[in-house]
Amino acid sequence: MTIRLYNTLSRSKERFEPLDPNRVTLYACGPTVYNYAHIGNARPAVIFELLARVLARRFGEVVYARNITDVDDKINASAAAENVPIEVISGRYTRAYHEDMGALGVRLPTIEPLATEHIPQMISMIERLIASGHAYAAEGHVLFAIDSYEQYGALSRRSMDDMVAGARVEVAPYKRNAGDFVLWKPSVDPQPGWESPWGWGRPGWHLECSAMAAEHLGETIDIHGGGQDLVFPHHENEIAQSVCVHGGKPFARYWMHNGFVTVDKEKMSKSLGNTLIVHELIQHFPGEALRYVLLSAHYRQPLDWSEQAIRQAQRTLDRMYAVLRDALAVLPDLQASEPGAAFIAALEDDLATPDALAELNTLARKLGSALGAEAPDDQLRVLAGELLADGALIGLLTVDPEQWFKGGAQDDDAHIDQLVQERDQARKDRNFGRADELRDQLTGMGIVLEDGAGATRWRRS
Repeated sequence: MTIRLYNTLSRSKERFEPLDPNRVTLYACGPTVYNYAHIGNARPAVIFELLARVLARRFGEVVYARNITDVDDKINASAAAENVPIEVISGRYTRAYHEDMGALGVRLPTIEPLATEHIPQMISMIERLIASGHAYAAEGHVLFAIDSYEQYGALSRRSMDDMVAGARVEVAPYKRNAGDFVLWKPSVDPQPGWESPWGWGRPGWHLECSAMAAEHLGETIDIHGGGQDLVFPHHENEIAQSVCVHGGKPFARYWMHNGFVTVDKEKMSKSLGNTLIVHELIQHFPGEALRYVLLSAHYRQPLDWSEQAIRQAQRTLDRMYAVLRDALAVLPDLQASEPGAAFIAALEDDLATPDALAELNTLARKLGSALGAEAPDDQLRVLAGELLADGALIGLLTVDPEQWFKGGAQDDDAHIDQLVQERDQARKDRNFGRADELRDQLTGMGIVLEDGAGATRWRRS
């Protein structure tokens, strides 16, 4: 079985073959850290980190870089509003991003370069583009001359008129072509800046990713990923400046883009008040339930987000965790084995996560049926070990089942355990009035009781 990926550049699904079969290079555009990440920002973080996991199974070493844009006009505005340096804003929201993505099961990339730590590389790249005739300085700015690159527009497949309109370009008298984009721009107090041959200024956004990708992954990388909204102008501009500065070498061999996230069939926007912040969502829902929803649609398709979808994901995970809990009661030493062939085949076919989740659910049902039929331990171990392995690869079923049903909280578990045990004792003593009082108290705390032959289990609703 080979890995097949849809390449935005060719508009087709292709067999993936890295330049170096022992070292795959993957770059994904990361966050601009001026505020908390919304659920649309979380989708590429989940998708491309999962891609890195799948690639690592097949090829071993995967060098995955996901940058942090820590200099940007939005960061500047937030810093000015709070009267603090930009690093205060970027540091705060970088930490929040790590925590929030961690709650969704997103592992840190191999490399997480910061834009502000690569200014010398950006200046060097600009100097080479000017020397080769692909860029020019004008009134404190440096711009890339799009007319100098014949393949400009190949990724987005837009006409020049459409590209100029789509980029919402700034009409400026110093531009030779309205579509020429900024590589360097002047800074004035209190905007951050750095010394350069063109004066005190700061880099253009498009340049940052090209410089960081080249520094850490090389002049030609295997895969470049990001949201669909980045195809143009961001990735189109990255290609132009990278190819031109590296003597015509391809920048990325495969381009992958995830679809948009809508909320109840509407595009997320501040004006509609429907921007869903991950930092807030994880206060109300398990991170794995959010991850499940993000993986429920194929990454190239739009994903419609709703509370109903989250509730359904949580119920699905409840069912699978309940099966695992029962399996662990029979096999307390249970360990993950190897992911199933059909599960792997789905993920290696352009990350077909809906098919992979279907396989995961089918396997959980088989395990549940085998438990109900009191199948031999060897059969149970095969099914349960594969379920754990599938979950581990896709980032689900990663916590202890008992803790899952307790909502992952630690602070008041002992108190809840005490009340549950007190209720159990009241029932044994046939003090049903007291047992009912305790049940009502626990229900009011959002606790669901599961009475069994032995001790009562509980979980948060």
